[in-house]
Amino acid sequence: QVQLQESGPGLVKPSQTLSLTCTVSGDSITSNCYAWSWIRQPPAKGWEWLGTIAYDDTITVTSSLKNRTAIFRDTSKNHFSLQLSSVTPEDTGIYYCARAWGTRNVEGTCIMVAYDVWGQGTQVTVSS
Repeated sequence: QVQLQESGPGLVKPSQTLSLTCTVSGDSITSNCYAWSWIRQPPAKGWEWLGTIAYDDTITVTSSLKNRTAIFRDTSKNHFSLQLSSVTPEDTGIYYCARAWGTRNVEGTCIMVAYDVWGQGTQVTVSS
């Protein structure tokens, strides 16, 4: 059974850097044609995809936060992390990590299809 668990501080001061880690069990973050994402839900707002690190270490980040966001992994610990710098109260929300599964097209490219496993989410509040 694959499980994802977010960890990190629940309270971050404005202008500081938010750091979260998602620890994966039951699967390897290098498993072929899987990708690992960070998604958040601000209060009273919709879901916002933040970024993804794929099995092959390919990283994509939402353009709106590109200058403030870093995603990286530690394969020895089988976890991946999110860093969001210069946070403001607008960054308050529940942060989730999730696994997406993919399938290869005729060219052999891995195409992500859907999220199939989610962490329980962790509340992050940005406040002084």
